[in-house]
Amino acid sequence: MTKFPYLRQDFLASIVVFLVAVPLCVGVAVASGVPAELGLITGIVGGLLTGFMRGSSLQVSGPAAGLTVLVFEAVSEFGVATLGVIVLMAGLLQLAMGFLGIGRWFRAISVSVVEGMLCGIGLVIIAGQIYAAAGLKAPKTGIGKLAGLPGAFADALGSTQALASLAIGAGTIAVIVLWKKLPKAVQSVPGALAAVILATVAAVVLLPVATVEVEGLLGVIQVPGADAFGDLATPAIWGTIVAFTLIASAESLFSAAAVDRLHDGPRTQYNKEMIAQGAGNTVCGLLGALPMTAVIVRSSANVNAGAKTKASRVLHGVWLLLFAAAMPWALALIPIPALAGILVHAGWKLIPFRQITELWRSHKGESLILVVTAVSIVAVNMFEGVLIGLALSVVKTAWEASHLKTEVIDKGAGPIQVYLSGNATFLRLPKILDSLEALPHDRPIELDLSGLHHLDHACRTALENWAQRHSAPDTEPVKITANT
Repeated sequence: MTKFPYLRQDFLASIVVFLVAVPLCVGVAVASGVPAELGLITGIVGGLLTGFMRGSSLQVSGPAAGLTVLVFEAVSEFGVATLGVIVLMAGLLQLAMGFLGIGRWFRAISVSVVEGMLCGIGLVIIAGQIYAAAGLKAPKTGIGKLAGLPGAFADALGSTQALASLAIGAGTIAVIVLWKKLPKAVQSVPGALAAVILATVAAVVLLPVATVEVEGLLGVIQVPGADAFGDLATPAIWGTIVAFTLIASAESLFSAAAVDRLHDGPRTQYNKEMIAQGAGNTVCGLLGALPMTAVIVRSSANVNAGAKTKASRVLHGVWLLLFAAAMPWALALIPIPALAGILVHAGWKLIPFRQITELWRSHKGESLILVVTAVSIVAVNMFEGVLIGLALSVVKTAWEASHLKTEVIDKGAGPIQVYLSGNATFLRLPKILDSLEALPHDRPIELDLSGLHHLDHACRTALENWAQRHSAPDTEPVKITANT
């Protein structure tokens, strides 16, 4: 048996993943307000380092559209020089969580909060990249981006340059969407890559628009200095670091769960995957690059292309390195509105339209959490929006955990029968006591607790005290039936 039985499948899959990764790495970097090469560096580290480590064998890591909004906010507030320190500290926290075995606990996060997070991010990305597609400056806040769109379109209509730029962006989206309807042989070239190539040709031949600025791979590497580490004394930066850590970790581990459903190979080892992500972000931070997460688009492309082992994602990192080192001039040809179009399409796919509809039909409370999380991210910022969603999820869980039904049956003669079912917790104690104390004191009462799923200490004590009072010498006795 050969030492590498799946080398051919992994080699071919790595080419596909590389072709998918190039426009996304560059697009995420430009949208994040950093040099395009930093996105490629994160993709390279995601392939060569994280891809080589244990955890999830087939998912691919790199810069993600889901972190674009957070990175842009961090760069705007603290500067590109401090970005490396933020990513470095986030990576170290991920390493600590992985070694402490916290990775698997991320699966306990409400799916509605995660879907709401992605929905809010998608809305902000779409709104922001429409400005980029038109060559206009976007407002800083999510609400400002959405509210300013009518004015932006009005401004674009009065500018030939803006209209040409919008045409490139819209054409890019159209190619990506329609590419999936072409024959399978044509689809062997990823739609995003084909869209960028066609947009580049159009920009060169027909519609000259702004293109990506190139600084060179080595020129953009910025090892954090003493001044950048000095910013750690600022309390505000730690909120950003925690946000990077939690959101990148949640996105990576949820992606791992999704990728596991796509193949029959080894399952994800969540704590080891957390360590792999932490190692990658630590190195990205030392290089001053973008943060990384596992990315479902590249991961699903890897699985669908026939990858069998982690060799495919490692090789995709090799191809990214060779591309960035040997063909930097190719980046300078890519139109910015084409990258904006790719991210608008990516943002659209982050909005879980089907899940919202399904949740509304079956779990209206969960759909409310999803919508509130998304709206909060747009209205405030990503970190606080996620915290609002998590808080609402906890409140909903506490409410459902304390759900209680009280049924009183009085046939006019004999004992009054009282049935409690559900969960009797201290949150429902006032309602329980109000119902019991309103019962007649001159009749025997049978209190049936067998329908309770949970009876906490506070409720048990209160019910026993009430039974003793009701069974006083001048009253009828209380009979309590409970599960043994």
